[in-house]
Amino acid sequence: MIHIHRTDSSNSNFQELVRKLDTYLARIDGEENAFYAQYNKIDLLKHAVVILEGEIPVACGAIKELDAESMEVKRMYTDVSARGKGYAKRILSELEKWAKEMGYKSCVLETGKRQPDAIALYQSSGYQLIPNYGQYQGVENSVCFQKML
Repeated sequence: MIHIHRTDSSNSNFQELVRKLDTYLARIDGEENAFYAQYNKIDLLKHAVVILEGEIPVACGAIKELDAESMEVKRMYTDVSARGKGYAKRILSELEKWAKEMGYKSCVLETGKRQPDAIALYQSSGYQLIPNYGQYQGVENSVCFQKML
């Protein structure tokens, strides 16, 4: 049985999945990982979503306010054992729904060019390429997207 759970970053299942994500990102980003890691702290995330297969956490994501009209999608991850089941799309959809419920007009995000599966997910979910924003301006490996809600 699949359960989608809204929570925050204090949730142990969310933290477990984020540790796996960080290990994965350290491997693919190499020396650039330290730059990205400084913007991916989870201690203040108030809106996180976890998918459980039975009792096992298999996918997660979070949103945080970027500005008065936009939420930023953060910490998207699906465990290797659960990929190909549509969980990332379900997480993203739940995060967008949550942002809309809170009155936000859009979701934005940054991902790395070395993550073609992530890029494909966002594009197939209606996200449009935008100029790199904030700390990602001028960062060669970063691509940014936005979706109006």
